[in-house]
Amino acid sequence: MAEVAARTFTSQKATRFTESVIREMTRLISVTHPVDGINLAQGFPDFAAPQALKDAACAAIQADVNQYAVTWGNGDLRKAIAAKTKRCYDWDIDADRNVTVCCGATETLMSTMLAVCDPGDEVIIFEPFYENYGPDCTVAGAIPRYVTLHAPDWSIDPAELRAAFSERTKAVIINTPHNPTGKVYSRAELELIAGLCQEFDCLAITDEIYEHIVYRGEHIPIATLPGMAERTVTISGLSKTYAVTGWRLGYAIAPEPVTNALRKMHDFITVGAAAPLQAGAVIALGFDDDYYGEMLAGYTARRTHLLETLDLAGLTSFAPDGA
Repeated sequence: MAEVAARTFTSQKATRFTESVIREMTRLISVTHPVDGINLAQGFPDFAAPQALKDAACAAIQADVNQYAVTWGNGDLRKAIAAKTKRCYDWDIDADRNVTVCCGATETLMSTMLAVCDPGDEVIIFEPFYENYGPDCTVAGAIPRYVTLHAPDWSIDPAELRAAFSERTKAVIINTPHNPTGKVYSRAELELIAGLCQEFDCLAITDEIYEHIVYRGEHIPIATLPGMAERTVTISGLSKTYAVTGWRLGYAIAPEPVTNALRKMHDFITVGAAAPLQAGAVIALGFDDDYYGEMLAGYTARRTHLLETLDLAGLTSFAPDGA
């Protein structure tokens, strides 16, 4: 009698990517093998969050804001996101039709990919890239198409980029300021990408979590370029800007049809982000320009120190323009 092979109880897609290397390194250095080391793997601040933000979250808990918020985000928080977007970029969005709050930018991107991609769709990714983008494509059933950012200035070859687009292209993922290179996309580069998105009738999905950490150049949301608001999903969050990576508060700004699809995916993945943290976060979105200037000055000093230290150690480094 023929021997029957044991059934595999895991999916094929789960075999196509590994545990996050970033989170694995953090776990190894801090839990499994605690050592006297410096963790450069995971992007989280080693300093306190703003006191006013912490106080607001504590006050929300004490006020019994402890049950579910609206699935797609606390209304006051969504209005605060819309107001900040207008203040920073002169970009008008509707808090009810365009803004969705998720459990961090990571879940926001995953929900977006599930909302817009069907199996076989192609998604363009610039490499090197933040490690989540590949697995997000796999889970969504999409096929990644990689386009190289060329050192030392991490430039885009226009011909190479055009060749990656086709009738199967559903989206291009843009991360600016960029992790891991620190590249800040120029207006000319964004206009190149925007033109191709319109020519091939596809979406731009942007990861702008480092939007306020720019040392050289200017952060420009591609959605603010002509013809792009209706074909861009802009993703950001509170983690990096306000030093609360553990709060897991991210958000998407998207055209209404995409917003509606994204909210359904988000609903059945996580239901919603933590209610008291959302309520507390409203105050942070209203911080004045001094807050962002002081934060950037602190990061600039750290950047300078690290670059000088690497140089003294005889190691080659690329000075980041952002992130």
